[in-house]
Amino acid sequence: MMKVIIDTNILISALLRDRMPETVILWIITQPEWIWIASPAIIQEYQEVLRRKKFNFSSTLIQQWIDLIYETVVITESSLTLDFQRDRKDAKFLECAQSSGADVFITGDQDFSEAQQLLETRILNLTDFARLFL
Repeated sequence: MMKVIIDTNILISALLRDRMPETVILWIITQPEWIWIASPAIIQEYQEVLRRKKFNFSSTLIQQWIDLIYETVVITESSLTLDFQRDRKDAKFLECAQSSGADVFITGDQDFSEAQQLLETRILNLTDFARLFL
């Protein structure tokens, strides 16, 4: 079983641009050997960011994605606290990866490149993930 964490920026890109981000997310949730995992803090961030006025997503679209998240994501508690100096609000993704033993973390955020040394989880951008797994 391959465990994957999806950064919020990938989720938002799926709604904004469709194509590759949406393709990757839909591929992950349809593969029986892959599971999308997230901590409660990550789920909360997904919901808050989806509802941001600047994106102007329709309430229907937001609800479809929130429903999809709750139907497919395996929520895992994280008991770790990591000090990610680069961006403290992003530490929740590293904590989830470390505590769950995630195999892959997909992100478009370059801040995480220096976090690779903290984790066994492979940190990949969307293009690299697609090249390696799709």
